[in-house]
Amino acid sequence: MRFNRMLLSVTLVVVALVIQVSVLARLHLPGAVPDLVLLTVLALAMVYGHVGGALIGFGAGLLSDLAPPADHAAGRYALVLCVIGYLAGLVKPENGRLKSATGPMIVVVAAAIGSTLLYASVGALVGDTAARHVGLGSLLFTAAVYDLLLAPFVVPVLMALARRAENDPLAEGGSASKAADVSTGWLSSGTGLRIGSQRGGLRVKAAKARVARAGRIKGVKRL
Repeated sequence: MRFNRMLLSVTLVVVALVIQVSVLARLHLPGAVPDLVLLTVLALAMVYGHVGGALIGFGAGLLSDLAPPADHAAGRYALVLCVIGYLAGLVKPENGRLKSATGPMIVVVAAAIGSTLLYASVGALVGDTAARHVGLGSLLFTAAVYDLLLAPFVVPVLMALARRAENDPLAEGGSASKAADVSTGWLSSGTGLRIGSQRGGLRVKAAKARVARAGRIKGVKRL
């Protein structure tokens, strides 16, 4: 991943995690908590692809595991978001641009349900049965609803920021300078020299023609 991708991804994930822990988690909504970190991973994965999505998901999940008040084993949510980021990157739109809101909304609902199921499954493997006491059906429904309501305000904006970071003016300038160097190289090659010699020859011929015409005119005057 390039430096601008890493910088933007880390910034967005940290901001999303801070908002989720300090604001969304304190709303005390019934059922699940709106997962802003998940939406951030989905938005970046649909621009950067499956490899970038997996890496961003793993990093975001690991930060979520370590952020207070974490009450589960570290690495659990990192595994979940790594898988979700990879799968979301597989449905990356062409050129990272959305043609319709239907596809991303389906991805959001599938990711909300899939991440909840995967998180509960990993918890069951390590002996965490909290999802059974809360009610898995309620968690699945509320997670899908909350993330679907929040997605239109988050996913398009983050995808636009990621696309803008990809179109780096410095990179464009660098490619333009390379193109200019190539053009200069072509002009200074044999083709350019032949053009210059042809132009020089035309100038010499034109000068000789003017001198000859002037001599003829002077000769007429002498007569």
